[in-house]
Amino acid sequence: MSGIGRVPVILVGGVADGAMSAVTVGLQWDLPSAVVVRHEIDPAREVLIRTVSDADGLIERVELDVEHACVSCAIREDVVPTLERLAACGSWGAVIAQLPVTAEATQVCRVIGYQPDAAPHLRIAATVAALDSDTARDDLFGADLLVERELPVREDDLRGVAETASAMVEYADLIVAHGLGADTRELIAAIARPDAAIVGSTAEVDGAELLAGIHQHDHSEDWVQIVRREPLPDQGGESWWRLDLRSDRPFHPDRLQEHIERLGRGRHRSRGCFWLPSRPTQICQWDGAGGMVSIGPADHWDHAGPLTRIVVVGIDGNRDALVEAFRCCLLTDAELAERGPYWEVGHDGLEPWLGPVRGLPARWSA
Repeated sequence: MSGIGRVPVILVGGVADGAMSAVTVGLQWDLPSAVVVRHEIDPAREVLIRTVSDADGLIERVELDVEHACVSCAIREDVVPTLERLAACGSWGAVIAQLPVTAEATQVCRVIGYQPDAAPHLRIAATVAALDSDTARDDLFGADLLVERELPVREDDLRGVAETASAMVEYADLIVAHGLGADTRELIAAIARPDAAIVGSTAEVDGAELLAGIHQHDHSEDWVQIVRREPLPDQGGESWWRLDLRSDRPFHPDRLQEHIERLGRGRHRSRGCFWLPSRPTQICQWDGAGGMVSIGPADHWDHAGPLTRIVVVGIDGNRDALVEAFRCCLLTDAELAERGPYWEVGHDGLEPWLGPVRGLPARWSA
C-alpha cells in the first residue's frame, strides 16, 4: 500500500505529562474526526495502560501486564499494533497518539519506517515534542535523571532527562513549549532540526497542516544520524554556543577513558562519532547531555572511511576546556609515526561499553 490512502498519525512525546496532554487535547479539539490513543506506564505494577477516545467519548481503557514495564516494551508490544488496528478499522480520519512519558517518537517511526508490514494502514504525518517552557532549560541541559524527577520509569532506568528530551527535540517536526520566551526558543532552535517548527501554545498548532504530512522519515533520520560529514547549518545565538570538534584521527583508548569526564561534563548537548586504533572498522557512538555521556558500538565505516566528530551545543562557559579535552584524546603525531592508526591488540579497556575487540581485517593491517 502506498502512502496515499493511509491514515495519518500524529505522535506526541515529551518528559512532562501536563505539556503532552495539553497538546493532545488541543489537537483533539482541532481534529474532531480523529481518534486519540494514550499510553501510560505504571512501572511499580508493571502495567501498561491504554486509553482510546474520540469526539463521542471513551472507547476503551485497558490495563496490560508487561514483563519489564519499559518504554521499548510498550512500543513493541502495544503502541505500534494499536496504531495499526485503529488505522485499519477505517472509522476515523486520523490518529493522535500520546506516547508514554519519556518515549521517543524515533522508536515508533523506525519500526514503521524499517518494517512497513508492521503498520500497512498508516503513515506518520508529524512528530511533536511537547515541553514546559518553565523547565525547558533544565530539561535540555540539566543533570537530573528520569528517576530523580519521579517520572514513570523503572528504577534501573538510568537515562538522564536532558539526553531524553534533547533527542526528542532533535527528531521532532514540531516543538510546542507552552509560554515560550525568546531565550527558550533560541535554546530549542539550537538543537532542533533547522526546518522544525517551534511554537509557544497549542493555539498556534494547525492540525490540518500536520495531517497533510510534515514528517519525512529520511530527512529526520539524516539530522540525528551518528555520522555526519556535511557542514552544519549556519546558526548563532546569544544564549548558547556550538563547537564542531572534528578530526580524521582516532581517539587513544587510554586517554579517552582518562578525559571522558572532562569532555562530557557541563550543561551542554553533545553527539557524534569517533573511532579507535584498536577497532578501526567500528563506528563508535557518542551521546551526551547535561553532564552524562553514553558511548556504544554502532555500524561499520563505509567507503568514506573513519571520522571523529562530536558536535556540542552548550549554555555554560566550558568551551575552551572541551576543546582541550578533545585534543588530548586524539592520537599525537609521535604516536601515529611510531605505531600507525591501526593497532593489532587483544583488548583496549573499553569492552564494557563497546564490546570485544575484533582482529583487524587484512586490508586494515599495517
